[in-house]
Amino acid sequence: MKNIILEFRKKYEAKEPISVITCYDYTFARLFAKTDVHSILVGDSMGNVIQGHGSTIPVTLEDIIYHTKAVCKGAPEKTVIADMPFLSYQTSIEEGIRSAGKIMKETTADCVKLEGDSNLVIELTHRLTEMGVPVFAHLGLTPQSVHTLGGHRVQGKTEESRKRMIEKSKELADAGAFGIVLELIPESLGKEITEAISIPTIGIGAGRYTSGQVLVMQDLLGLNEEFNPKFLKKFANLAKDVNIAVQQYHEEVTKRTYPGESNVFS
Repeated sequence: MKNIILEFRKKYEAKEPISVITCYDYTFARLFAKTDVHSILVGDSMGNVIQGHGSTIPVTLEDIIYHTKAVCKGAPEKTVIADMPFLSYQTSIEEGIRSAGKIMKETTADCVKLEGDSNLVIELTHRLTEMGVPVFAHLGLTPQSVHTLGGHRVQGKTEESRKRMIEKSKELADAGAFGIVLELIPESLGKEITEAISIPTIGIGAGRYTSGQVLVMQDLLGLNEEFNPKFLKKFANLAKDVNIAVQQYHEEVTKRTYPGESNVFS
């Protein structure tokens, strides 16, 4: 049986960078299972890249559970982190416990991820940890709060916001979070937080000095040609490959060269 906290702790203590990738379906999960990537995040980023929304806010708890089940089936040996979606935990501690419990009971996810640094989130992190539910925290740009943050902007640029983020990262670690995602913050702040706490930090647009990195699979695979933020490196250009393949399929069907002799039954 996997012990997610122990696995992350071993890599962290050995100073081995931790790789995380998002995934939302069985087919890609099977492909990622054949790689050495350490962990898979079933992110509420599915709101953008799977459902076509302009934000993560419309994603429901049922959406997360559905996609997490599929990913866990495709990559049973990988550490799987399930996002807690908007308003599945922000209304009360009790609602957060019910939502996290529903994810853990109905999927084989290893832990849940909570965004934000409110007193409620910190207390919920503590309560869930006490109950045996591992919690990953998330600071910096928290997409569920994108409207109150003024859009997708780099966070932690003022001295006051830097100090708050460092302090809140310590509080979340003390509450029992076993890792923290740091999103869209200055590299120097990512380094400072990483040095200030004794749990892994996973960066996305947080610089080179975090304990590991996470990227959305569609972004790193080059499936979204229009999305080109500074922090992103595209490790493939699958959008072009897909377009070429589908166009070739179309042409062969319309020219009656597919199916060919080798594709039919006698």
